[in-house]
Amino acid sequence: MQTNLADFIKDTPAGREADAILRSCVHCGFCTATCPTYQLLGDELDGPRGRIYLIKQMLEGHAVTTRTQLHLDRCLSCRACETSCPSGVRYHRLLEIGRAVIEQRVPRSLAARATRYLLCEALPRNWIFKPAVRVGQLLRPLLPAALADKVPSAAGGVRRPWPRPAARPRRMIALAGCVQPTLTPNTNAATARVLDRLGIELFEVPGAGCCGALRYHLNAQEKALDDMRRVIDAWWPHVESGSVEGFVMTASGCGAHVREYGELLRHDPAYADKAARIAAMTRDASEVLAAEQQQLVELLRRQGDGSGQRVAFHSPCTLQHAQKIRGVVEALLTAAGYQLSPVADSHLCCGSAGTYSISQPVLATQLRDNKLAAMRAGSPALLVTANIGCQTHLQSGSRVPVRHWIELIDERLGAAS
Repeated sequence: MQTNLADFIKDTPAGREADAILRSCVHCGFCTATCPTYQLLGDELDGPRGRIYLIKQMLEGHAVTTRTQLHLDRCLSCRACETSCPSGVRYHRLLEIGRAVIEQRVPRSLAARATRYLLCEALPRNWIFKPAVRVGQLLRPLLPAALADKVPSAAGGVRRPWPRPAARPRRMIALAGCVQPTLTPNTNAATARVLDRLGIELFEVPGAGCCGALRYHLNAQEKALDDMRRVIDAWWPHVESGSVEGFVMTASGCGAHVREYGELLRHDPAYADKAARIAAMTRDASEVLAAEQQQLVELLRRQGDGSGQRVAFHSPCTLQHAQKIRGVVEALLTAAGYQLSPVADSHLCCGSAGTYSISQPVLATQLRDNKLAAMRAGSPALLVTANIGCQTHLQSGSRVPVRHWIELIDERLGAAS
């Protein structure tokens, strides 16, 4: 499409990037067919094509209002539209640029600012988040239903041990992250146990903290960049020494973000090269296991045929649309002896989307319930996914347990141990 960006942005790096993205869009409308919010609301402005038009108007200097902000806020950033776009429009980057601009031009209410500030400051800090969860659990019966729904009933679950330290020929680093150590501490431990069986030592580096995705998607982009620099500083000595071969992500949301470090920090001369190197060394846990599939299958074969338990897998948007990893987890679960239950509309978001379930609770609940109905249609014994946000969001509406897929692999490998 033709563009005529306003002076305030046209000669900036963000303006040049936005202009290129806008010009690549031909307004064909393929994206609307896969947009979760357009399917729910039926409003062109709540679909990618409409939001692109709103951002174009804003960047060309037209007036913007709280209505414009609402349509952009309603976007899940699920990137299903990018998967279906024949022109390769990088919609998520345009949305990030547009949201940063509108944040400066349209003031939010005091309550909205307070909520966003609390999310930005509390969630990335485990020393705040962990006790807050514990207090929330104690007060859960007294909380309003909408708030009680966000508090996990049993945060953390059973903490199983990491494998005992042992010299392994290969070493990789896991990101602990911000909320996952409190809500599902067994996820990284299970990954470490599985990789240990494959001759790979997995460890976490103290001080890495949050990957920055949470703050970045709340438009606190400068704070998010600081989060990213802290992760790089914590990991870089291991990269520089050559003592690790890569970074393992057990939360696909973190993995999608870390893989964009190189792009997001490309204008920072002190971090650009380091960020690009770390992004290139980052792998989802499923990719690491798939690369060792022959050895993994042999280990599984020794454990017998498996339970044949029926499970339904929800592929997070950050796995299938952002990282474009499709079918890998499903193949690993099948190899481990699990029966996969079909899930209709598997490309659609579950409604978690970082803090979306808090900022847009009505839409998030509708999407969650639709996803759960699709997953339960095949009567599975378990629901599984690959991201902490999806796991807790789905569990808040399900009596069927929702678990991380790596735990199922771990249990199969440890069945006879």
